[in-house]
Amino acid sequence: MSKIKNLKKIDVKNKRVLVRVDFDVPIDEEGTIVDNSRIKGCLSTIEYLIKQKTKVILISHLGRPAYAEASTGKPAGKDKKLSLKPIAEELGRLLNQEILFSTDVCGKRVEDRVKKMKLGEILLLENIRFWKEEEENSLEFAEKIAKLGDIYINEAFAVSHREHASVVGVPKLLPSAMGFLLEKEIQELNKILKNPEKPLVAIIGGAKMETKIKVINKFLKIADKVLIGGALANTVFVSQGIGMGESKIDKESFGEIKKINLENPKLFLPIDLGIWDGKEVLYKDVMSLQWFEKALDIGPKTIHLFNDIILKSKTVVWNGPLGLTAQKPFDVASKELIEAIDKSGAYAIVGGGDTNAFINENNKEKVFDWMSAGGGAMLDYLSEGTLPGIEALRK
Repeated sequence: MSKIKNLKKIDVKNKRVLVRVDFDVPIDEEGTIVDNSRIKGCLSTIEYLIKQKTKVILISHLGRPAYAEASTGKPAGKDKKLSLKPIAEELGRLLNQEILFSTDVCGKRVEDRVKKMKLGEILLLENIRFWKEEEENSLEFAEKIAKLGDIYINEAFAVSHREHASVVGVPKLLPSAMGFLLEKEIQELNKILKNPEKPLVAIIGGAKMETKIKVINKFLKIADKVLIGGALANTVFVSQGIGMGESKIDKESFGEIKKINLENPKLFLPIDLGIWDGKEVLYKDVMSLQWFEKALDIGPKTIHLFNDIILKSKTVVWNGPLGLTAQKPFDVASKELIEAIDKSGAYAIVGGGDTNAFINENNKEKVFDWMSAGGGAMLDYLSEGTLPGIEALRK
Protein backbone atom coordinates (compact mmCIF):
# COMPACT_ATOMS: atom_id res chain seq x y z
CA MET A 1 0.00 0.00 0.00
CA SER A 2 1.43 3.37 -1.01
CA LYS A 3 2.38 5.87 1.65
CA ILE A 4 0.53 9.16 2.09
CA LYS A 5 2.76 12.19 1.59
CA ASN A 6 2.87 14.94 4.16
CA LEU A 7 2.91 18.58 3.15
CA LYS A 8 6.69 19.02 3.43
CA LYS A 9 7.31 16.05 1.12
CA ILE A 10 5.56 17.63 -1.84
CA ASP A 11 6.83 20.55 -3.96
CA VAL A 12 4.28 23.36 -3.72
CA LYS A 13 6.41 26.37 -4.62
CA ASN A 14 4.77 28.72 -7.12
CA LYS A 15 1.84 26.30 -7.46
CA ARG A 16 -1.92 26.66 -7.13
CA VAL A 17 -2.80 24.66 -4.02
CA LEU A 18 -6.34 23.50 -3.25
CA VAL A 19 -6.79 22.97 0.49
CA ARG A 20 -9.88 21.22 1.85
CA VAL A 21 -10.24 22.81 5.29
CA ASP A 22 -12.94 22.46 7.94
CA PHE A 23 -14.32 25.90 8.75
CA ASP A 24 -17.65 24.53 10.01
CA VAL A 25 -17.69 26.83 13.05
CA PRO A 26 -20.63 27.84 15.26
CA ILE A 27 -22.15 31.19 14.28
CA ASP A 28 -24.83 32.97 16.34
CA GLU A 29 -27.98 34.72 15.07
CA GLU A 30 -26.06 38.00 14.66
CA GLY A 31 -23.53 36.31 12.39
CA THR A 32 -20.76 36.32 15.00
CA ILE A 33 -18.36 33.37 15.14
CA VAL A 34 -18.74 31.82 18.60
CA ASP A 35 -15.69 29.54 18.45
CA ASN A 36 -12.89 29.99 15.90
CA SER A 37 -10.75 27.03 17.04
CA ARG A 38 -11.31 25.10 13.79
CA ILE A 39 -10.04 28.06 11.79
CA LYS A 40 -7.00 28.39 14.05
CA GLY A 41 -6.28 24.68 13.64
CA CYS A 42 -5.59 25.17 9.92
CA LEU A 43 -3.36 28.24 10.26
CA SER A 44 -0.01 26.42 10.35
CA THR A 45 -0.72 24.76 7.00
CA ILE A 46 -1.97 28.00 5.42
CA GLU A 47 0.99 29.99 6.75
CA TYR A 48 3.41 27.37 5.41
CA LEU A 49 1.83 27.62 1.95
CA ILE A 50 2.07 31.42 2.03
CA LYS A 51 5.79 31.18 2.83
CA GLN A 52 6.21 28.73 -0.04
CA LYS A 53 4.81 31.39 -2.37
CA THR A 54 1.74 29.50 -3.51
CA LYS A 55 -1.73 30.56 -4.55
CA VAL A 56 -3.90 29.17 -1.76
CA ILE A 57 -7.48 28.18 -2.68
CA LEU A 58 -9.52 27.09 0.34
CA ILE A 59 -12.53 24.76 0.13
CA SER A 60 -14.89 24.31 3.06
CA HIS A 61 -18.50 23.76 4.09
CA LEU A 62 -20.60 25.34 6.82
CA GLY A 63 -23.59 23.64 8.37
CA ARG A 64 -26.02 21.47 6.47
CA PRO A 65 -27.58 23.47 3.64
CA ALA A 66 -29.87 20.61 2.61
CA TYR A 67 -31.54 20.75 6.02
CA ALA A 68 -31.69 24.53 5.82
CA GLU A 69 -33.53 24.21 2.52
CA ALA A 70 -36.13 21.90 4.07
CA SER A 71 -36.76 24.19 7.04
CA THR A 72 -36.73 27.57 5.27
CA GLY A 73 -38.29 26.60 1.96
CA LYS A 74 -35.52 28.53 0.18
CA PRO A 75 -32.92 27.01 -2.14
CA ALA A 76 -29.97 25.91 -0.01
CA GLY A 77 -27.54 28.09 -1.93
CA LYS A 78 -29.50 31.22 -1.05
CA ASP A 79 -29.25 30.77 2.71
CA LYS A 80 -27.00 33.69 3.67
CA LYS A 81 -26.63 32.39 7.23
CA LEU A 82 -24.54 29.53 5.86
CA SER A 83 -22.29 31.67 3.66
CA LEU A 84 -18.55 31.50 4.32
CA LYS A 85 -18.17 35.29 3.89
CA PRO A 86 -17.86 35.88 7.67
CA ILE A 87 -15.23 33.12 7.80
CA ALA A 88 -13.15 34.98 5.21
CA GLU A 89 -13.23 38.07 7.42
CA GLU A 90 -12.21 36.11 10.54
CA LEU A 91 -9.40 34.32 8.69
CA GLY A 92 -8.15 37.66 7.41
CA ARG A 93 -8.09 39.00 10.96
CA LEU A 94 -6.13 35.97 12.21
CA LEU A 95 -3.60 36.11 9.37
CA ASN A 96 -3.52 39.90 9.18
CA GLN A 97 -4.02 39.88 5.44
CA GLU A 98 -6.90 40.29 3.01
CA ILE A 99 -8.72 37.08 2.09
CA LEU A 100 -10.26 36.97 -1.37
CA PHE A 101 -13.73 35.45 -1.58
CA SER A 102 -15.56 33.73 -4.42
CA THR A 103 -19.29 33.07 -4.59
CA ASP A 104 -18.48 30.31 -7.12
CA VAL A 105 -16.58 27.08 -6.45
CA CYS A 106 -15.91 26.15 -10.07
CA GLY A 107 -16.34 27.47 -13.60
CA LYS A 108 -14.73 30.12 -15.78
CA ARG A 109 -15.35 33.06 -13.46
CA VAL A 110 -13.46 31.54 -10.53
CA GLU A 111 -10.80 30.06 -12.85
CA ASP A 112 -10.09 33.58 -14.13
CA ARG A 113 -10.00 34.81 -10.53
CA VAL A 114 -7.33 32.24 -9.66
CA LYS A 115 -5.24 33.21 -12.72
CA LYS A 116 -5.16 36.82 -11.51
CA MET A 117 -4.11 35.87 -7.97
CA LYS A 118 -0.62 36.79 -6.81
CA LEU A 119 1.65 34.28 -5.10
CA GLY A 120 0.95 34.32 -1.37
CA GLU A 121 -2.69 35.34 -1.78
CA ILE A 122 -5.60 33.32 -0.38
CA LEU A 123 -8.97 32.71 -2.02
CA LEU A 124 -11.82 31.20 0.02
CA LEU A 125 -14.55 29.56 -2.04
CA GLU A 126 -18.22 29.71 -1.02
CA ASN A 127 -19.82 26.92 1.03
CA ILE A 128 -19.16 23.79 -1.04
CA ARG A 129 -22.38 22.17 0.19
CA PHE A 130 -24.46 24.81 -1.57
CA TRP A 131 -23.89 22.51 -4.57
CA LYS A 132 -25.66 19.16 -4.26
CA GLU A 133 -22.96 17.57 -6.43
CA GLU A 134 -20.61 17.80 -3.43
CA GLU A 135 -22.48 15.27 -1.30
CA GLU A 136 -23.33 13.22 -4.39
CA ASN A 137 -19.57 12.87 -4.98
CA SER A 138 -20.03 13.86 -8.62
CA LEU A 139 -16.93 13.10 -10.70
CA GLU A 140 -17.79 15.92 -13.12
CA PHE A 141 -18.04 18.35 -10.19
CA ALA A 142 -14.70 17.14 -8.79
CA GLU A 143 -13.08 17.61 -12.20
CA LYS A 144 -14.32 21.20 -12.38
CA ILE A 145 -12.93 21.98 -8.92
CA ALA A 146 -9.63 20.25 -9.71
CA LYS A 147 -9.09 22.70 -12.61
CA LEU A 148 -8.45 25.41 -10.01
CA GLY A 149 -5.33 23.77 -8.60
CA ASP A 150 -2.09 21.94 -9.29
CA ILE A 151 -1.95 20.21 -5.89
CA TYR A 152 -4.53 19.09 -3.33
CA ILE A 153 -4.09 19.14 0.46
CA ASN A 154 -6.52 17.53 2.90
CA GLU A 155 -6.64 19.54 6.13
CA ALA A 156 -10.18 18.52 7.12
CA PHE A 157 -10.06 15.46 9.36
CA ALA A 158 -13.59 16.10 10.66
CA VAL A 159 -15.14 15.42 7.22
CA SER A 160 -12.70 12.77 6.03
CA HIS A 161 -15.23 10.05 6.82
CA ARG A 162 -17.52 11.58 4.15
CA GLU A 163 -17.35 10.36 0.56
CA HIS A 164 -17.90 13.83 -0.88
CA ALA A 165 -16.44 15.30 -4.06
CA SER A 166 -14.06 17.72 -2.30
CA VAL A 167 -12.90 15.01 0.11
CA VAL A 168 -12.45 11.88 -2.03
CA GLY A 169 -13.04 13.04 -5.61
CA VAL A 170 -10.57 15.90 -6.12
CA PRO A 171 -7.53 14.18 -4.51
CA LYS A 172 -7.78 11.37 -7.04
CA LEU A 173 -7.29 13.93 -9.82
CA LEU A 174 -4.29 15.87 -8.46
CA PRO A 175 -0.99 15.19 -6.66
CA SER A 176 -2.13 15.09 -3.02
CA ALA A 177 -0.84 15.27 0.54
CA MET A 178 -2.07 15.69 4.09
CA GLY A 179 -1.88 18.98 5.93
CA PHE A 180 -0.17 19.38 9.29
CA LEU A 181 -3.39 19.09 11.31
CA LEU A 182 -4.59 15.95 9.53
CA GLU A 183 -1.16 14.38 10.02
CA LYS A 184 -1.27 15.23 13.74
CA GLU A 185 -4.79 13.75 14.08
CA ILE A 186 -3.59 10.46 12.60
CA GLN A 187 -0.51 10.37 14.82
CA GLU A 188 -2.48 11.01 18.01
CA LEU A 189 -5.31 8.56 17.29
CA ASN A 190 -2.77 5.90 16.33
CA LYS A 191 -1.43 6.15 19.89
CA ILE A 192 -4.76 4.70 21.01
CA LEU A 193 -4.82 1.97 18.35
CA LYS A 194 -1.16 0.96 18.40
CA ASN A 195 0.36 -0.14 21.71
CA PRO A 196 -1.37 2.30 24.11
CA GLU A 197 -0.10 2.37 27.67
CA LYS A 198 -2.42 0.17 29.76
CA PRO A 199 -4.88 0.27 31.42
CA LEU A 200 -6.75 1.82 28.50
CA VAL A 201 -10.22 3.18 29.33
CA ALA A 202 -12.77 4.24 26.70
CA ILE A 203 -15.67 6.51 27.69
CA ILE A 204 -18.53 6.61 25.20
CA GLY A 205 -21.51 8.93 25.70
CA GLY A 206 -23.86 10.98 23.57
CA ALA A 207 -27.13 9.98 21.92
CA LYS A 208 -26.88 8.05 18.63
CA MET A 209 -26.11 4.40 19.29
CA GLU A 210 -25.92 3.51 15.59
CA THR A 211 -22.78 5.63 15.07
CA LYS A 212 -21.02 4.12 18.09
CA ILE A 213 -21.65 0.38 17.81
CA LYS A 214 -18.43 -0.32 15.89
CA VAL A 215 -16.21 1.71 18.19
CA ILE A 216 -17.75 0.15 21.32
CA ASN A 217 -17.04 -3.32 19.94
CA LYS A 218 -13.52 -2.25 18.93
CA PHE A 219 -12.75 -1.04 22.45
CA LEU A 220 -14.24 -4.15 24.03
CA LYS A 221 -11.37 -5.92 22.22
CA ILE A 222 -8.48 -3.51 22.79
CA ALA A 223 -9.38 -1.57 25.97
CA ASP A 224 -9.37 -2.69 29.59
CA LYS A 225 -12.63 -0.93 30.47
CA VAL A 226 -15.45 0.62 28.40
CA LEU A 227 -17.72 3.08 30.21
CA ILE A 228 -21.10 3.90 28.63
CA GLY A 229 -23.24 6.90 29.61
CA GLY A 230 -25.67 9.47 28.25
CA ALA A 231 -28.65 8.56 26.10
CA LEU A 232 -26.63 5.58 24.81
CA ALA A 233 -27.03 3.92 28.20
CA ASN A 234 -30.76 4.77 28.27
CA THR A 235 -31.16 3.01 24.92
CA VAL A 236 -29.36 -0.10 26.15
CA PHE A 237 -31.56 -0.28 29.24
CA VAL A 238 -34.83 0.05 27.31
CA SER A 239 -33.67 -2.56 24.77
CA GLN A 240 -33.29 -4.93 27.74
CA GLY A 241 -36.82 -4.26 28.98
CA ILE A 242 -35.89 -1.76 31.70
CA GLY A 243 -38.31 1.18 31.91
CA MET A 244 -36.66 4.58 31.42
CA GLY A 245 -39.76 6.80 31.65
CA GLU A 246 -39.53 9.85 29.43
CA SER A 247 -35.76 9.56 28.93
CA LYS A 248 -34.22 10.15 25.52
CA ILE A 249 -33.60 6.90 23.68
CA ASP A 250 -32.72 5.77 20.17
CA LYS A 251 -35.40 3.17 19.34
CA GLU A 252 -34.03 2.65 15.83
CA SER A 253 -30.85 1.19 17.29
CA PHE A 254 -32.42 -1.66 19.29
CA GLY A 255 -31.40 -4.11 16.58
CA GLU A 256 -27.85 -2.74 16.55
CA ILE A 257 -27.47 -3.28 20.30
CA LYS A 258 -27.68 -7.03 19.68
CA LYS A 259 -24.22 -6.71 18.10
CA ILE A 260 -22.75 -5.76 21.49
CA ASN A 261 -21.91 -8.39 24.09
CA LEU A 262 -23.56 -6.74 27.09
CA GLU A 263 -22.23 -9.53 29.32
CA ASN A 264 -18.60 -8.57 28.58
CA PRO A 265 -16.93 -7.86 31.97
CA LYS A 266 -15.10 -4.90 30.42
CA LEU A 267 -18.40 -3.08 29.81
CA PHE A 268 -19.74 -0.73 32.49
CA LEU A 269 -23.19 0.90 32.41
CA PRO A 270 -24.65 3.38 34.94
CA ILE A 271 -26.07 1.99 38.18
CA ASP A 272 -27.90 5.19 39.11
CA LEU A 273 -29.11 8.27 37.25
CA GLY A 274 -29.82 11.96 37.65
CA ILE A 275 -33.59 12.32 37.17
CA TRP A 276 -35.88 15.23 36.33
CA ASP A 277 -39.45 14.48 37.36
CA GLY A 278 -40.84 17.75 36.07
CA LYS A 279 -40.31 19.60 39.35
CA GLU A 280 -36.92 18.77 40.84
CA VAL A 281 -33.69 16.78 40.45
CA LEU A 282 -33.62 13.33 42.01
CA TYR A 283 -31.04 10.54 42.00
CA LYS A 284 -32.39 7.03 41.52
CA ASP A 285 -31.13 3.53 40.86
CA VAL A 286 -31.58 2.46 37.24
CA MET A 287 -34.41 0.00 37.93
CA SER A 288 -36.64 2.45 39.79
CA LEU A 289 -37.68 5.17 37.30
CA GLN A 290 -41.33 6.23 37.10
CA TRP A 291 -43.09 6.54 33.74
CA PHE A 292 -43.01 10.37 33.84
CA GLU A 293 -39.37 10.75 34.89
CA LYS A 294 -36.47 11.62 32.60
CA ALA A 295 -32.82 10.56 33.06
CA LEU A 296 -30.51 13.44 32.14
CA ASP A 297 -27.20 12.42 33.75
CA ILE A 298 -25.48 9.56 35.53
CA GLY A 299 -25.84 9.52 39.33
CA PRO A 300 -23.30 9.80 42.19
CA LYS A 301 -22.81 6.03 42.60
CA THR A 302 -21.93 5.72 38.90
CA ILE A 303 -19.70 8.78 39.05
CA HIS A 304 -17.79 7.20 41.93
CA LEU A 305 -17.46 3.91 40.01
CA PHE A 306 -16.32 5.59 36.78
CA ASN A 307 -13.90 7.91 38.56
CA ASP A 308 -12.30 4.98 40.39
CA ILE A 309 -11.69 3.25 37.05
CA ILE A 310 -10.31 6.41 35.41
CA LEU A 311 -7.95 7.18 38.29
CA LYS A 312 -6.26 3.80 37.72
CA SER A 313 -5.92 4.31 33.96
CA LYS A 314 -2.84 5.20 31.90
CA THR A 315 -4.67 6.03 28.66
CA VAL A 316 -8.16 7.52 28.26
CA VAL A 317 -10.21 8.16 25.13
CA TRP A 318 -13.54 9.99 25.48
CA ASN A 319 -16.29 10.70 22.95
CA GLY A 320 -19.72 12.05 23.91
CA PRO A 321 -21.01 13.72 27.11
CA LEU A 322 -22.46 11.61 29.91
CA GLY A 323 -25.41 13.91 30.51
CA LEU A 324 -27.30 16.93 29.24
CA THR A 325 -24.31 19.21 29.73
CA ALA A 326 -26.09 22.29 28.38
CA GLN A 327 -28.49 22.22 31.34
CA LYS A 328 -27.27 22.45 34.94
CA PRO A 329 -26.99 20.44 37.14
CA PHE A 330 -26.87 17.69 34.51
CA ASP A 331 -23.30 18.69 33.64
CA VAL A 332 -22.01 17.39 36.98
CA ALA A 333 -20.91 13.94 35.82
CA SER A 334 -19.02 15.26 32.80
CA LYS A 335 -17.28 17.87 34.98
CA GLU A 336 -16.25 15.24 37.53
CA LEU A 337 -15.07 13.01 34.70
CA ILE A 338 -12.70 15.76 33.53
CA GLU A 339 -11.36 16.17 37.07
CA ALA A 340 -10.74 12.43 37.36
CA ILE A 341 -8.89 12.39 34.02
CA ASP A 342 -6.78 15.32 35.21
CA LYS A 343 -5.89 13.60 38.51
CA SER A 344 -5.10 10.31 36.77
CA GLY A 345 -2.24 11.80 34.76
CA ALA A 346 -3.30 9.49 31.93
CA TYR A 347 -2.60 10.24 28.29
CA ALA A 348 -6.04 11.56 27.29
CA ILE A 349 -7.73 12.10 23.92
CA VAL A 350 -11.21 13.56 23.51
CA GLY A 351 -13.41 14.25 20.50
CA GLY A 352 -16.92 15.15 19.42
CA GLY A 353 -18.49 18.56 18.90
CA ASP A 354 -20.60 18.62 22.09
CA THR A 355 -17.82 17.19 24.23
CA ASN A 356 -15.17 19.59 22.93
CA ALA A 357 -17.52 22.57 23.28
CA PHE A 358 -18.22 21.59 26.91
CA ILE A 359 -14.48 21.33 27.65
CA ASN A 360 -13.81 24.72 26.02
CA GLU A 361 -16.64 26.37 27.95
CA ASN A 362 -15.12 25.11 31.20
CA ASN A 363 -11.56 26.08 30.18
CA LYS A 364 -10.29 22.52 30.64
CA GLU A 365 -8.44 22.11 27.34
CA LYS A 366 -5.11 21.62 29.12
CA VAL A 367 -6.36 18.42 30.78
CA PHE A 368 -6.23 16.65 27.41
CA ASP A 369 -3.20 15.68 25.37
CA TRP A 370 -5.25 15.89 22.17
CA MET A 371 -8.69 17.27 21.31
CA SER A 372 -9.75 15.72 18.03
CA ALA A 373 -11.49 18.04 15.57
CA GLY A 374 -13.80 15.22 14.49
CA GLY A 375 -16.66 13.47 16.23
CA GLY A 376 -17.94 10.95 13.70
CA ALA A 377 -14.56 10.95 11.95
CA MET A 378 -12.79 10.13 15.20
CA LEU A 379 -15.18 7.25 15.89
CA ASP A 380 -14.80 5.88 12.36
CA TYR A 381 -11.01 6.17 12.45
CA LEU A 382 -10.78 4.40 15.81
CA SER A 383 -13.04 1.58 14.61
CA GLU A 384 -11.65 1.21 11.05
CA GLY A 385 -8.07 2.48 11.32
CA THR A 386 -8.53 4.79 8.32
CA LEU A 387 -11.09 7.03 6.55
CA PRO A 388 -12.21 7.48 2.91
CA GLY A 389 -10.62 10.94 2.76
CA ILE A 390 -7.30 9.54 3.98
CA GLU A 391 -7.37 6.63 1.55
CA ALA A 392 -8.07 9.02 -1.32
CA LEU A 393 -4.61 10.58 -0.71
CA ARG A 394 -2.86 7.33 -1.54
CA LYS A 395 -1.47 7.05 -5.09
